[in-house]
Formats: sequence, C-alpha cells, structure tokens
Amino acid sequence: MKNYELWYEKEAPFGYENIACFEPENIPDEGWENWSLPLGNGYMGVNVFGRVNTERLQITENSLSNPYVLKKGGLNNFCELYLDFGHEHVENYKRGLRLNDGTAYTTYRENGVDYTRQHFTSYPDKVFVTKLSSSAKGGLSFTIRPGIPYVKPYLNEEGDGMGKTGKIETKDNVITLSGIMEYYGIQYEGQIHVAISSGKIVTKETTIEVTQADSAVILMAVGTNYKMESRVFLEKEHQNKLAPYPHPHDAVTSIINEAKNYSYEELLERHKQDYCPLIQRASIDLGGDKENVPTDVLLEEYRKGSRSRYLEELYFQYGRYLLISSSRPGTYPANLQGTWNCYEKSPWSAGYWHNINVQMNYWPAFNTNLLEMFEPYIDYFKVYRPLAEELASDYIKHHFPENFSDKAGENGWIIGTGGWLYKISGMSEPFTGHSGPGTGELTSKLFWDYYAFTMDENHLKDTVYPAILSLSRFYQKVLISQDDKLLAKYSASPEQRQNGVHYHTTGCAFDQQMIYENYHDTLKAADILGCQDPYIEKLREDIKKLDPVLVGESGQIKEYREESHYGDIGDHHHRHISHLIGLYPGTVINCNTPQWMKAAEFSLNQRGDESTGWSTAHKLNTWARLKKGNRAYDLLKMILSKCTLNNLWDTHPPFQIDGNFGATAGIAEMLLQSHEGCIHILPALPDEWSNGTYSGLTARGNFEISVTWQERRVKTLEVLAKSNGNCRIFLGDEYKADCIKDGFITFTADEGQRYSFGLS
Repeated sequence: MKNYELWYEKEAPFGYENIACFEPENIPDEGWENWSLPLGNGYMGVNVFGRVNTERLQITENSLSNPYVLKKGGLNNFCELYLDFGHEHVENYKRGLRLNDGTAYTTYRENGVDYTRQHFTSYPDKVFVTKLSSSAKGGLSFTIRPGIPYVKPYLNEEGDGMGKTGKIETKDNVITLSGIMEYYGIQYEGQIHVAISSGKIVTKETTIEVTQADSAVILMAVGTNYKMESRVFLEKEHQNKLAPYPHPHDAVTSIINEAKNYSYEELLERHKQDYCPLIQRASIDLGGDKENVPTDVLLEEYRKGSRSRYLEELYFQYGRYLLISSSRPGTYPANLQGTWNCYEKSPWSAGYWHNINVQMNYWPAFNTNLLEMFEPYIDYFKVYRPLAEELASDYIKHHFPENFSDKAGENGWIIGTGGWLYKISGMSEPFTGHSGPGTGELTSKLFWDYYAFTMDENHLKDTVYPAILSLSRFYQKVLISQDDKLLAKYSASPEQRQNGVHYHTTGCAFDQQMIYENYHDTLKAADILGCQDPYIEKLREDIKKLDPVLVGESGQIKEYREESHYGDIGDHHHRHISHLIGLYPGTVINCNTPQWMKAAEFSLNQRGDESTGWSTAHKLNTWARLKKGNRAYDLLKMILSKCTLNNLWDTHPPFQIDGNFGATAGIAEMLLQSHEGCIHILPALPDEWSNGTYSGLTARGNFEISVTWQERRVKTLEVLAKSNGNCRIFLGDEYKADCIKDGFITFTADEGQRYSFGLS
C-alpha cells in the first residue's frame, strides 16, 4: 500500500473563541469543519487543529445528546482541550494525517528549537494519546486548559429542559471534566492524564502547567452512563432512560489506569497492530504518485482541472479510514457526522437517518473489505428492534385494524426516517411524513448484504432471516390489492414535494422496489435455510404482484404510478433518487432487465448530476451499476471539485460523512461488482483509468479480488476464497484463454485457497 497522507503548510483557523455564542445552522465553525483533521476509535472522535500558539483539540462522544425537537438539540460537543504554548513566530511548519497508521502530527521550528506533536486514538486501549516533544533539553513548556462548551441552566430562557452542567477539577496529574446533560440524565466524565520525562508539573484549579520538559504524554478517556440496551428505547419517561446505570467515573478511571501501564511507544504499537491490518486490506493504484503539494492546494488544482490520480486514491482510502475511525465492534454506529461534532445543536442532530444516509455509511464496509465495521449497526438494530415492533403494531392497529394481530411479533417491525441512541421514529401518520415504509427494507438490505459478502450461515439464521422475515410480515399487513397488484397504501418518495408540500400516494417506486427486495431476499434466505411453510409460499405468490418498476411515456422510471411523463410530479432535480433505489443499493434493476436499465439512465440524465455531496455519491454508484464508467467518473470529479472540503470531508453543506462513504463505495463499484449472479471485473472503468491495479476488494460469495490491468485490459486476476463455494467471474468475450468459456471463468473454490489467472 502506498503512503497516503493529508498534509498542510498552515494551521487550521481557530474557529470562534467562544463557540457557545453562535448558532451552527447560521454560522459554521470554519476551522473545525473545513480544516481540522479527524481521529477516532468508535469510543470518541477528536479533531486536531495543529495550531502553534494555542492548540485546539475538540472531543466528541456520541451518546452525549439531547433529543432532536423542532431542529433543536442533537449530539453535543463533549469538550474542547486547549494546549497553550505561546509560540507565534515559527518556520518549517507542517501538519498532517497519516492514513497508513492512523496518526496525526504537527511539526515546526521556533527560535532554533524543533517541536513535534503526535496524536492517535487507540481502539484497543480506548484512549486519545498525544506526545509532545522538543529538540532542546528542557525546551517544552505549555498549559493544558480544557473547556466544557454549552453549559447552561436546565430550564433556560427557551424552557426546553435541555440544560447541561459541567465542572473541571484537577488532582495530582489528572484533570477531570464532569457534568450532566439533563434531559436524559446523561452523566459524563472525561479524564486527562499528563506524564513528563523531565521538568516540572504544576496543578492548578482547572489547568495543568508543564515547564522545562523534554517531552510529555497526554492520555484522555471519556465516558457516559449510557448503555445501548433495549430498555433505553422502550422507556417512555426521558429522565428514567439512564436511571439504572452507574456514573462513568469508575470506568473512565479504569481506562486511564490501564493505559498508564504502557509507555507511549507501547500504546502506539498496540494501536498500529490493531489499525494497520484494517487499512491495508484493500488498496487501489491508478498510477498516481504522491505529490509534494499540500492537500488543500492539490484539491484546488483538481477543481481547476488538474486531475490527480493520487488524490482520487487518497480520497478512496480516506473514506475507509473514516469508517474504521467511527464504527468499531462494541462501539456506537457511525452517525450523520461519523463520530465528530463540535456544536451544541448538531446539524440534523447528527442522527441516524434511514431514508438513505445511515445506509450509505455502510456501503463501503461490504465492498472495501471492512465488514466488521458494520457490526455496531447490527448491535444497534437488535437493541431498537423491540421498539420497532411496538411501532409496527401501533401503526397497523390504527391504520389497518383488520390486519392487526395481538400475538407477539406477528405485526413485524418498522423504522421511519429518524434514529438516535435513545429512540427511533416509526412511520408517520398517513399523508404527513416524507418517507414511506421502504425505509425498513433500505435498512434490512444491509443485513442481507452482510450475509452475501460473508456467507456466514449462522448470521443468516440468527440475525438476517429473522429481521427480513419479520419486516415482510409488516409489509404483508400494509399492502392493498389494487388492479390485481399489491401496493403500499400510504406511500411517499423520500422528501419529494408537490406545490410545496410532501407528496403522498399509493405504491410509489421507492416503497414498491424496497418491498420487492425484501420479499426476494426473504425467499432466498428461506431456500438457503430450508425454511418452507405456508407463509413463505404466500410470499412467492405475492412478490409477483408488487410491480416494482414502471416505465413512463418519457422513457423514465416512474417515481409515481400516476405520473405519465418525467417531472409530472415532484422536483425535477430533487437530490433523492429514490425511484432508482432498485438499481443501487437494490438489485431489481440489473443487466437482465435492459429496458429498465435504459429507463434508469434516462431518469438519471433528467435528474441531473449536480447536487449535494451524498446525493452525488449515490448517483456515482448508480452510474457504475449502469456500467457507464465515464459518467461515474464525472460524478467522482464533481464530488472532489464541488462537494469536498479542504480536510476532504464531504459537504451537504454542511459537513455530512455519508458522501465520503458513498463515494468510496462508488469507486470500488466502478472496479468490481457482484450483484448480478457473478463477479464482474472492471465493470465501469473510465477512460482515464486505463492502467492500474487493486487488491483486496470484496465480492459477494466471500471472495477477495485483486486485479492488474493495462490499456483497459485485465492482465492478472487473483481470487482469495474465504468460504467454500462456486465462483463465477465475468470478463467478456474479448478475452481468450483456456480458463475462459463464453466470457466467464467458473470454478469451485475451497476456503483459504488463492486462485491466479494470467490473461493476454
């Protein structure tokens, strides 16, 4: 794997001296959003600014949240950690983020002394680690000065009950920050431990001063009394949700004490042993060489038309880095901002939005070889499912009482658009919400894909099949028979409007395609597991009546059954392309339905390319599925030119991480596809990537694929079988070799074996 690094020759702007004084909806924190560099381990997120006078290190912990009410509330800033150095006139300044080992750094010289800062967040040790050093003996002096933003009364002037307390105390070499987010009764604590190699430490009331040290190591751990358990979601009284759980002091203290047992070098090595194998699993090489140009300059040159293969490779790996950093087994799932937020009222609450955004977060987990990163969402689903079953029962009881069952589980489960760590939304009242019941299958499609990429039958039996089967029970009860079709009675294409209000209908494409995908996957799972009963046979009959894709008079995929021509209903250029959800991430629109593929292409052209970051990333994936490599590449260029901030974060605007994840998945989708019953090599290769190589991309069937190509022709192909099974690889009729028949390589693979093919 090449050396991939974001680096800069200037500090990140500080932002705002008192960030509690502005509303993030109106004034973004420019330094944080556009210039800071993110670190994370799933337990916390850290943004590093690399400032020389006063360093700003902003800390996020994903359970420290208020409810999202009337666009207020959401994830809160855990704390700001300031390091005062008093350096002002420096030279040889450089800061960066190394993707190869997941570390950040800042280096510079002042008055002939070289100063170095190194940072990383350790998943195995659950701590944020900083090492400060000076080239001059006794040349390091600084003050650690933490701050807790947004402390305010419980019943403030708005009377919203969303107050926050906070205090800072020091004892020995430890600073402790603690308080309560009062709406949910979230007790939080952070501890900062300082150790020096020489010099002097002075502990003051809320700060620690270090003088004349050679080096210093700072450890930070954070925690709350939140537990991701079903009772938190089921508890109706908000202040009782966390009442049984203990204060986090003992847990945070234990983390710090255990980390203190290791030297800095040992902590760094433990971090690398955990992180490096993950980032190194998959790589792409499009012929780009690392350029001696800062990342912001490289990005600006790209915007002006100077295409950089290295930047495209860097962006691919950055998406993988962000997923590793924000979603690890045993932690929380990645939210709308991954695991990073500096605001009191985080944009869109930094929630889990289920009409595309949270699903997009996990697309690269599957095809870029990071499957474990999806496990936090599986855990999240298992925890919220009892509430999702209650919501399904309530919905059916009120709106389809004739189909209601009082037997546990018989009404299935459903999730609406919004999700948080404390609750989820159900389906809105009919004809009021902006997304239909397809959000349930858009979510459970992730579970099926997890199985398809792992071939883990225990997971299929214990998690996937129960989830998709139960969801099908909900769908069975909310469909009506109309013109010999089965249609979702209360249906909406996410966020589409007509005459300024959300448009509601029966059987729109989004819902019909997602219900079709659910039935299809449920039937496949039942066949694999040998589950045959009258209910499954009913699904076999009902799937024929779902009518998921209709072509209109313009040649478009119809978003609504009642539309004739493209754009009759809704916004012609809406950022959601929900009527094409069956093309990606669904599979009902594929090469075996050429009329639908042609209609999907027409619809994408009519929708237009330019949009928000995440929408552009979704379109990139759909063009890849259409096997249109140059159009997919146009979308990638647009993402980098118009939807990417200087720290390579995606912008909606403001910053949303789903665009990063979606684009990384899209790059992989251009190079490898496996959704049409075979593995397709270089299915959407653009002209500008005529030579290249990749390794470790993953395909359904649990295969790792590595390829080299020259002048757009595959030269070498290697398959690592991680499960036993049949492997069928499509190359095309233009390839001639003994191993190829009718354009396919087909063989029976044994787990653990590598299979190599040289092609002329």
